[in-house]
Amino acid sequence: MSRAQGTKEDSERLAANVRSALAKAGAVREVKMFGGIGFMLNGNLLVAASKRGLLVRVGKAGERDALTRRGARPMVMRGRRMSGYVYVDPDDLNERAARKWVQLAVSFVGTLPAKVSASRSRAAKAK
Repeated sequence: MSRAQGTKEDSERLAANVRSALAKAGAVREVKMFGGIGFMLNGNLLVAASKRGLLVRVGKAGERDALTRRGARPMVMRGRRMSGYVYVDPDDLNERAARKWVQLAVSFVGTLPAKVSASRSRAAKAK
């Protein structure tokens, strides 16, 4: 399993592939995070594209299956494994593979309740 980091151009290409895959997904918002771009659906993180590859939210129940796929590894942050998320190595992310990972994330995140953004909830409390 490769852990090589891609280039900034690879990161931008990956983000473009994610945008293309999400074209009909609904209310998707982009947020800078994890050294790249996070893609949110109804306030919930779907995926994040960076030079390290693609962070994919698959849910706890889908994590085991996701880790059997090519290029997938557990998501580890500050030495702690993050359940329900996997990273996919940049070397294993052509346009078709990125689309399949995004579809997997949309399938899971689509089951989650929408989140109200922090700025909207502060505005509502101020009224």
